[in-house]
Amino acid sequence: MAKVAFIGLGVMGYPMAGHLARAGHDVCVYNRTAAKAQQWVAEYAGNFALTPREAVSGAEFVMVCVGNDDDLRSVILGPDGAFAGMQEGALLIDHTTASAQVARELAAEATARKLGFVDAPVSGGQAGAQNGALTIMVGGEEALYAKAEPVIKVYARMSRLMGEAGSGQLTKMVNQICIAGLVQGLSEALHFAQCAGLDAEGAMEVISKGAAQSWQLENRHKTMLAGEYEHGFAVDWMRKDLSILLDESRRNGAQLPVTALVDQFYADVQKMGGGRWDTSSLLARLGRK
Repeated sequence: MAKVAFIGLGVMGYPMAGHLARAGHDVCVYNRTAAKAQQWVAEYAGNFALTPREAVSGAEFVMVCVGNDDDLRSVILGPDGAFAGMQEGALLIDHTTASAQVARELAAEATARKLGFVDAPVSGGQAGAQNGALTIMVGGEEALYAKAEPVIKVYARMSRLMGEAGSGQLTKMVNQICIAGLVQGLSEALHFAQCAGLDAEGAMEVISKGAAQSWQLENRHKTMLAGEYEHGFAVDWMRKDLSILLDESRRNGAQLPVTALVDQFYADVQKMGGGRWDTSSLLARLGRK
C-alpha cells in the first residue's frame, strides 16, 4: 500500500480517490471547494489538505483530475502547487483530459525537479469511475508507467502505455473523435426510425446484434428515446475536449470534417440550454416525433 494524494474531486475524481482508499492506500485529497474534500473524508476516512502542496507531502503517487490546461497548471505549478511539495522520485499521474502540449510541458518540468510525470486521461464516464472500470491511456516513460500501473489498476479495467509524454492525451483525442461521430450517427438513426414510423427501440435491438453494434447504441438508445439526458459526460465538457483536439488537428494536419461539424451541433445544444445534458443529447437538436 502506498501514500497517495488525489487532487480534484469532481464526478470522476471523487469515486476514483474512493477506490484508492478502499483498496487500503493512505489517501490525502485536495479540492478547490474544501467542503467537497471534507465530504469525501467523511465517506472514505482519508485526510484532506487546504493546498495541493500540503496534500502531496510525503506522497509516493499524486493523482490529478481537474478541468483543463489552466486548472492543471494552477494545481501543479507555483508555490502552493503539487510540484512544490512533492518529494524527489514521486510520480504525478495526470488524469485530466488536457492538451498534449501541456503534458509535454509538465513532463519536462517534472524531470528538471527529479520527479516523475505521466499523462493518463480516462474513458468510461462517471459510471466507469464509480464502478472502477475505466480505460486509461498513458503517455510517458516506460519505467514510470510500470510504477504507476499497479496503483491505477484499482479503478481501471484496462490501461496501456501509448508512447512518450503527450501520447495519452493524443489517444484520448482519438477516443473523443470516435464518440462524436458515433453519437451523431445514433441520433440520426433514431430520428430516421421515428420519422419512418418504425418502432425505434425495436430497430435498435435488432441492429445491435449486427455490424452497427456499439457501446453508445447499447447503453444510450433507450434514454435518448425517452428524452433523458442526465447520464454522464456533459456537452460543455465535450466541447472543451473537441476544442483541444481540433486545435491539435490544425497543428498535425489531420482532416476532421465530421468532428468539426458535430462540434457545431453541440454548440446548438448549448444554445438550447443543454450545456449540462450528456453527450447523447444530440438527438434533442433533431426534434422528436
